[in-house]
Amino acid sequence: MNGKVCVVTGATSGIGRAAATVLARMGAQVVLVGRDRGRASAAAAEIGSASTPPKVEIADLASMEQVRSLAERLSALARIDVLVNNAGLMLGERRSSPDGFEYVFAVNHLAPFLLTNLLLPKLTASAPARVVTVTSDAHTAARLDLDDPHLEREWASWRSYANSKLANILFTRELARRLDGTGITANCAHPGIVRTRLFREGKPLTRLGVSLARPFFASPERGADTIVYLASSPDVTGQTGGYYVKRRRREPSAAARDEAAARKLWEISEKMTGLAPARPAGS
Repeated sequence: MNGKVCVVTGATSGIGRAAATVLARMGAQVVLVGRDRGRASAAAAEIGSASTPPKVEIADLASMEQVRSLAERLSALARIDVLVNNAGLMLGERRSSPDGFEYVFAVNHLAPFLLTNLLLPKLTASAPARVVTVTSDAHTAARLDLDDPHLEREWASWRSYANSKLANILFTRELARRLDGTGITANCAHPGIVRTRLFREGKPLTRLGVSLARPFFASPERGADTIVYLASSPDVTGQTGGYYVKRRRREPSAAARDEAAARKLWEISEKMTGLAPARPAGS
């Protein structure tokens, strides 16, 4: 990874921080994206002690305006070889983002959708490049209604999270299709059940259950393993559109393989984020 530039969102703790640490130790120049400057600076100081000092970028990914500003700053980098879309959360109650979107859908899906698309010119110029998105096996429990993606009719904590993770896979598969022949690959990974801050804003009962089961969860380092593998390994050179678990490509749920749903989700995501429609490569 010497000379490679890797952007990692949600890099101040958990899986993102662990992945950034390993990539930095492999020789990459890592750019840490976080919401809190103090936490981001602390992570950079710790990671920097073992490698090239990471760069730090601060953005609230719930805000599409801040995502756009972040993309503009990242586009000023000399190159971007790897983009790791890791930031994510689960909430215990329904909240709206600054743009009026369901908060979990905004952070977990719309932010990586918009950021990735805005960085495509830089990724293309840096090709071969890789986009790695962190999803979850929770996608198998999703009930994603694309006529009500913000769950305005009926919201539930687990459903909102599962829907966003299904959206991650649909996005990855459609992105891979559109980028065919560009030298950019797009894959996603389920990291396992990991000791992270994911559930910190979940329902009280969820937080209690997580705290009791926490000793049995995987470490962030183990959770980051497949993400680092997809970001760096020659074994997956040219491989795209995949869903990976423990470094192996697996079949996601039938809903995650629905090509029509992937295209529809892409179209509504373009409208929500204000992204100008682009002609798919090869279409």
